[in-house]
Amino acid sequence: MKKVLVPILVLVACSWFSSCDLNDDSPNFYFAALNTVEADVPEFFEFGETYDIEVTYQRPNNCTFFEGFDVTRTDQTDRDVVVIGSVLVDEDEACTQEVTEVVATLQFHVIYTGEYHFRFYAGEDENEEPIYLEYTVPVDPEPEN
Repeated sequence: MKKVLVPILVLVACSWFSSCDLNDDSPNFYFAALNTVEADVPEFFEFGETYDIEVTYQRPNNCTFFEGFDVTRTDQTDRDVVVIGSVLVDEDEACTQEVTEVVATLQFHVIYTGEYHFRFYAGEDENEEPIYLEYTVPVDPEPEN
């Protein structure tokens, strides 16, 4: 049994050390908050429904790609929303610095009555304080049938 177990353990140990090559040629990246330009929220929500909210954000260059939304619940019906992008860092890739506006869809499910308050991250001011676009959407507690 020992003759079979030792070679298997050596093989497993060797695979651990050889599979973590950090100096490969794959591009590196980092995540960044992207600036929201506007959000198309409805005039009101119906309780229990799911809505597609179109969010227009700025893509600063062709090396930045949409990854999703970071939605933080700050109170029962308060949400902070940040558009998240991944930025490729590759010395061989030339990034065009052309800012483009892109639309992404945030799906939002209404689970509370009252009013929802959204704050979409829109960048920073000259003092590096965050700027937000704010929207308030009331909820109709009784959907029409």
